[in-house]
Amino acid sequence: MITIDAGLCVGCRLCARECPTGAIRMEGRKAVPDQGCASCALCVRLCEKRAITLSVEAAEKRVRCGNCPVECAILEGFTGACRRYRNVGGRLVLDRPLVVPSHVGPRTETVLDPLITGVGAGTTSPCFAPAPYIVEESFDGIDVVTVVSEVPFSYSGLKLKVDTNLYLGEEGARVRREGRPIGMVETEEYGSKMLALGGVNTFHGPYGCTAARTISELCNRGEVDLKVADGARLRVRVGGRPSVDGVPAGRMRVGCGSAATAMFAPYFARVADEVLVLDPGITGLFSEHMAGRAMGKTWSGITPVGRKSTIGRYFGEAGQGLGGTCFTDPREAVASIDPELARPGTTLFVTDTTGESGFLFQLDQRLELVEAPLTAEARRVMELMQENAEESRVSALLMAGAGGSARSGVTKFPIKLTRAVHQGLVRLTMGGAGVFLLPGGGITFAVDVERLPERAVTWVPTPAMVAPIEYTMRREVYQQVEGHMEAIRARSEALSGRSVVTQQE
Repeated sequence: MITIDAGLCVGCRLCARECPTGAIRMEGRKAVPDQGCASCALCVRLCEKRAITLSVEAAEKRVRCGNCPVECAILEGFTGACRRYRNVGGRLVLDRPLVVPSHVGPRTETVLDPLITGVGAGTTSPCFAPAPYIVEESFDGIDVVTVVSEVPFSYSGLKLKVDTNLYLGEEGARVRREGRPIGMVETEEYGSKMLALGGVNTFHGPYGCTAARTISELCNRGEVDLKVADGARLRVRVGGRPSVDGVPAGRMRVGCGSAATAMFAPYFARVADEVLVLDPGITGLFSEHMAGRAMGKTWSGITPVGRKSTIGRYFGEAGQGLGGTCFTDPREAVASIDPELARPGTTLFVTDTTGESGFLFQLDQRLELVEAPLTAEARRVMELMQENAEESRVSALLMAGAGGSARSGVTKFPIKLTRAVHQGLVRLTMGGAGVFLLPGGGITFAVDVERLPERAVTWVPTPAMVAPIEYTMRREVYQQVEGHMEAIRARSEALSGRSVVTQQE
């Protein structure tokens, strides 16, 4: 158990936040040991004041777990740091049922569904030991083998996709949780902001466990607060609508400013003489755009702020203003009005790529913009754009690389397994969900978090993610990759005596 020196503790709460078993609580400004300490020693490593020491009392009824490098000493009735193994009467038992697919057997000659999933399968260590479940079943003369485990993935991370036009932060900006950097803003995708959390370099850094804990919570549909350096505060939950600076995000773009200009050109032509579709990527100028010219428009003399790309298309600038641009007032989006071309009475409609904001202006005798009430045509095109713009939501890809125990538990010759996976002879799944295999060397893959079973992912304070993995193949392929043939069991035998839950498709 741990001992905390109250005189040295400064109340930073780091140990209480990061303890994987919740065995530390705060009393006022001091950390205090609670029940359930698994002796993982994470708090000892984290405490900068060296206020925490670890010792195991001889009288304590603990069981040493050898299923991963953490080697927890688990008290009677409690789980270890991974929350998978529980000490029941001096014996370690898996703390959740084994999840099996609802469909078992080949769908086609080449597509093989796993016979069981790795959820609830447990882990074996060291690496050279066979995986905890290597099962076999025959279907119409086809002998199918599935090898499963719950694998510690040190080389893993989460790609968080936030569908919104709202400004989150500069590309490359650090993403923090509870003040600790755990990722960064990545290259924006079409209509979506991308955050990369975790990864081996982050895991090996001083805040690796914060990153691993965050990824586990997101994979298990938990709500998490994040802060982008010099950017937005986010509240995110996979499958839910994000909150940006305390406000629920609305919609993602229907297209860039140029694309939206073309998509809704027939409607814009009835709204105003000129239309600006604001976009931090590419703003569209209707009368100059080929779509506007196709509708019989000639350039109005109005030029938007931005660097010109091609005719009618201007590179925008991201910010916390309208449509994710830097403009808080739509007039700011107009760089100049050419007095040789512009005419009094010319109307200008300014909107964004979601149709959530819209402003109508008319040029007065001095060629200045005077705001006018929105017309029915303007409101209609805004409604149409909103109807075609999807609601903002959060999704995520868990990225991982399968090496070490993730391969050696399957085969005595790991490179043969890698080659068979890339050749399509072995189907790789995670929690029964199909993965996208990245080309090139190794077994690196991505899986849609929303396709994983409930509570499929956890973490250990090495730190690493722990997630289910399944390799399914014909028996002859398993023999060719030099699998652990001696460890194969019939599926019915393997499931006998285990608590089982059927995974619904």
